[in-house]
Amino acid sequence: MDKRKLGHSGIEVAPFAFGGNVLGWTADEATSFSLLDAFSSSGFNLIDTADIYVNWLPGFKGGESETIIGKWLARSGKRSKVVLATKVGMEMGPGRTGLSKRYIIEAVEASLRRLNTEYVDLYQSHRDDADTPFEETLEAYAQLIKQGKVRAIGASNYAAERLEESLQVSASTGLPSYQTMQPHYNLYDRAEFESATRAVCEKNDVGVLTYFSLANGFLTGKYRSASNLGTGARSDAVKPYMNPRGMNILAALDETGALLGKTAAQIALAWLIAQPAVTAPIASATSLTQLDELMAAAHLKLPPEAIDTLDRASDE
Repeated sequence: MDKRKLGHSGIEVAPFAFGGNVLGWTADEATSFSLLDAFSSSGFNLIDTADIYVNWLPGFKGGESETIIGKWLARSGKRSKVVLATKVGMEMGPGRTGLSKRYIIEAVEASLRRLNTEYVDLYQSHRDDADTPFEETLEAYAQLIKQGKVRAIGASNYAAERLEESLQVSASTGLPSYQTMQPHYNLYDRAEFESATRAVCEKNDVGVLTYFSLANGFLTGKYRSASNLGTGARSDAVKPYMNPRGMNILAALDETGALLGKTAAQIALAWLIAQPAVTAPIASATSLTQLDELMAAAHLKLPPEAIDTLDRASDE
């Protein structure tokens, strides 16, 4: 399988990443192990998680996803075969938030223990911290890279101008620079990334790892009316897509899928993979059937006319 570079980090990944937000949430430990086994055995390597996953559940405190991955790594012995990405910065409790040097140094040690590893391949600032100077944050990352605890760093949820400012600070100080960016980007949610962030990433060779790549499941096509929403884990997040534009996009996915013999989810992921700025979309699965479906998208090359059809439907 062709690999793509994560910025200038020297790290290469397959064009589809497994989203670890479901591990310990909608996928229990046994299911998580089977999913990670299948993912890595199929030639894929980038597993994305965060320290905060899954602290939104009652009775959970965060770190559950990392812990499951750590147990899987110990059992499978596949640490050298995966690119492990996690994040820091979201609130984990009183005084445990942000991108201060003190907190990053503390948080990475906790993540390393949970992940059962000596290093993280890609350590990402989960969100911007306007109260901490870029220099302080980047100095923390420089220390971790020098110590061999982190290979490369990335950003997530940064506004275009803040990402660019951070890159300028790195260039002027010699401190490590963000090699990747995680934007909320998919066939429906295009405006924010395409209006400004994409240009910053392309100009600076920053790799792009998209999250909510399937719009919380809407782009799988299983949500087409209010009666489909039910009480699922993502039903409330899907409601904003239930509008005429969303239905037009689903119709275009159906049309393209019928022509190519592929599912809506596969077409939606293949559209992202075909975007020149995108390194790999991140998506999660809770069953082997779902995972097989999503992984197949990495082998699908959309013809230009299919991309045009999808572009027109989502531009409206």
